[in-house]
Amino acid sequence: MKKTSVYIETYGCQMNLADTEVVLGVLNSKGYKVADNIEDAGIVLLNTCSIRENAEQRIYGRLGNLKKLKDKNPETVIGILGCMAERLRDDLVDKRKMVDLVVGPDEYRRIPEYIDEAFGGGKGIGVKLSRTETYDDIIPYREEGLSAWISVMRGCDKFCTFCVVPFTRGRERSRNLESVVEEIKQLSERGFKEVTLLGQNVNSYNDNNRDFADLLAAAASVDGSIRVRFTTSHPQDLSDKLLYTIAEYPNLCNYIHLPVQSGSNRILELMNRTYTIEHYLNLIGKAKKIIPGVSFSTDIISGFPTETFEDHLMTLDVMEKVRYDGAYMFKYSAREGTKAYKMEDDVDDTTKTKRLNEIIDLQQRISYEVNQELIGKEEIVLVEGFSKKSDLFYSGRTDSNKVVVFPINKEINVGDYVRTKITRATSGTLFADDSNLVQVRSVRESITA
Repeated sequence: MKKTSVYIETYGCQMNLADTEVVLGVLNSKGYKVADNIEDAGIVLLNTCSIRENAEQRIYGRLGNLKKLKDKNPETVIGILGCMAERLRDDLVDKRKMVDLVVGPDEYRRIPEYIDEAFGGGKGIGVKLSRTETYDDIIPYREEGLSAWISVMRGCDKFCTFCVVPFTRGRERSRNLESVVEEIKQLSERGFKEVTLLGQNVNSYNDNNRDFADLLAAAASVDGSIRVRFTTSHPQDLSDKLLYTIAEYPNLCNYIHLPVQSGSNRILELMNRTYTIEHYLNLIGKAKKIIPGVSFSTDIISGFPTETFEDHLMTLDVMEKVRYDGAYMFKYSAREGTKAYKMEDDVDDTTKTKRLNEIIDLQQRISYEVNQELIGKEEIVLVEGFSKKSDLFYSGRTDSNKVVVFPINKEINVGDYVRTKITRATSGTLFADDSNLVQVRSVRESITA
């Protein structure tokens, strides 16, 4: 029956992808089925993101498209989940009357109840934030695959002046360590080969004085054939213990996403980032010494209020010093409810765009140069599937999160680890030929030239 078929579209970050699996886990336990396409669903849910203004505009545009579906099938329940729920519930439900259901990140247990209200002609609304909800007893609904996202904590206590997360996802609280370990065990039994531990700031994880390094060690010990990644880290809380833990376990990936946001201490203070560039660069240097071959990615915001050309040059300088493998780069977008929203957004859009393009161009050059240094070297790759451009080639990722494309081989299957020799590289992709492909047993088998 359509009334028990649900279709979810997920927007935004990995946290939202993990939340969608939690929602489907809740609904599946109550007899709901996942619809393969939107036309077969009686319930259509959009799991939303509010981090940037254009993300919200995409949702409004999509809701406009869904109006045709609602006109054709008036009984269809249209709902909004996630970060937009609390922020825009009045506009979506009362003013524009675009949705029947609005559920925030901490009310997912009650979704079946809210769906019943919507089918009964009411409005299913649940947007209260919680100081305790972690969903650690919910079994996420996952299709078969190789990689899984695991949320290990929720919310954030940092209150960066540009960020809405503390207001849309609440304060920090961590899952029980044993529940995370048990989830990884279940994934191991199903043949998964990689997990990514998620949190707005995983470095502040705390379960009865067991910190994130303890959690990483426990996760890595479940199954040595499963790679363990994590995101996102805050520079203030990145400990030496965590760095040494990454170096100790072969299946903990040598890859750290460490947002810098700006290269200017003045701008960092206005952002309430609680660290200096000197502290940040010291962390980078320490990590490179402790973890052989470690790679870094980052987040950068261009055009934060009062940013000068000199501040912009400082950001470019930090990029040159760190030499990130990759970066997520954005123009500043004022978000209502944040402290920065009250600041004058005095950097015009033309200037923001120009500076952002300079940041993007520099990062592409650095990524290209970093990847050129890998030509002739061997990398262990987890085979994830066919490449995006051809079924004659496989694609996979290295321990340091780089994509490698290589010819298919009848002795190699999806889910295998293979040792490859890099023969060519662009700024975003490494390439290997089929002359040196060797299947290996371990995640980080010793590589000899």
